[in-house]
Amino acid sequence: MLTSQPADYETHTIAATVHGRYLVRRAAAARGHLIGFHGYAENAERHLAELLGIPGAGDWTVAAVQALHPFYVNRTGEVVASWMTSQDRELAIADNRAYIRSIVAALAPSGPLVLAGFSQGVAMAYRAAHELGSAIAGVIALGGDVPPELTTLPTTLDVPRVLVGRGTREDWYSEEKFEKDLRFLRGVTEVETCVYDGGHEWTDEFRQAAGRFLKTVLGAAC
Repeated sequence: MLTSQPADYETHTIAATVHGRYLVRRAAAARGHLIGFHGYAENAERHLAELLGIPGAGDWTVAAVQALHPFYVNRTGEVVASWMTSQDRELAIADNRAYIRSIVAALAPSGPLVLAGFSQGVAMAYRAAHELGSAIAGVIALGGDVPPELTTLPTTLDVPRVLVGRGTREDWYSEEKFEKDLRFLRGVTEVETCVYDGGHEWTDEFRQAAGRFLKTVLGAAC
């Protein structure tokens, strides 16, 4: 049994092509596009169901993007995914940015474009907003924080409005992280909040807030 790693090796990285997957539920007369990013150990199917539970989502073409790093849940064998780890983080961020650009180009959205993220997917939503700039009409962020590289001024986070959600019994997205995000976001955009009685989860209260947010976006686009 090996007890230590050799000290005389080199570490290299090399670009490789992988295929990502995303699910789309198209509205017959879509008034906008809603693109979402799931949390750690979730998948596009689960996230799509949560997005479609938002009141008014039927007026939008809704897409749920699955992270590029799938793995099995040992107990059930379900395929889930993760956006990244701390290993080669900057390379993973670049890969994810390119991935999102490709999906948006394939969707060719018309009307307002809103990004939504849950947990680990919140950082992806903010990064995608940064990447796409003025094309984004809003961001819905539930249970996750603004990634640190976007909070270093000068920032180019150009989003008209953001909805930030947090449960009062939340373990991961602490009140400290929440307040830190609000201080940053209020300096660059219009912020709405939804603090609900719950944990690290989607709730009906937050879905209602997200529905009102989408309605506001549509009203602003008129």
